[in-house]
Amino acid sequence: MTDLTREFCAENVELVPAAIAAGARRIELCDNLAKGGTSPSLGVIRGAVRCCAGRGVDVLAMVRPRGGNFAYTDDELLMMEDDIDCALYAGATGVVFGCARGGELDRDATLRLITRVREAEKRRGVPAQITFHMAFDEIAPQRQLEAIDWLAEQGVTRILTHGGVAGTRIEDNVACLREFVARADGRITILPGAGITWENAEAIAGTVGVSEVHGTRIVRL
Repeated sequence: MTDLTREFCAENVELVPAAIAAGARRIELCDNLAKGGTSPSLGVIRGAVRCCAGRGVDVLAMVRPRGGNFAYTDDELLMMEDDIDCALYAGATGVVFGCARGGELDRDATLRLITRVREAEKRRGVPAQITFHMAFDEIAPQRQLEAIDWLAEQGVTRILTHGGVAGTRIEDNVACLREFVARADGRITILPGAGITWENAEAIAGTVGVSEVHGTRIVRL
């Protein structure tokens, strides 16, 4: 699939030039990947934006104040709102976040963060992408399809998902991912991740029926 968009997950800017040269067309910028990714610094975001400028490569910044679960306090949501402002002010194409609580999509928290993105869009006059990250996989399976509907209705750009429990083989989650794609029905993009590499990316994308894939080894470095 020559038109396959490969999103490279980067902990800093060190590997970004090589990833772009190897075919990455979007960078998800995170700190602390050992904890699943947290918000990168303003300096790192600016560095990545400079690196990607003029190359047709988007930069999405993680918005997550800590590792652990995705149920955030009001104080943590305030931090996340500040991180959204900083990332978009620094020139990021968009942001990546997810809120889930007790096996449910946390709609109140998610809507609060979406609203902050929309406010930042108005200030800078440029649309921003929103990815709902793998907090989606913490939502109970019987509630995930309705979560797709709601996120699509809010104008979220894409959902990053493994399609199953963390640690399972991505190949074993193809049926679930295909169900997500069918439910999304072009209203929102399904972005498979975790366990996808440069070696299996095209096969997984073709089998699932997606045009975007995500990973730390999504291109051959």
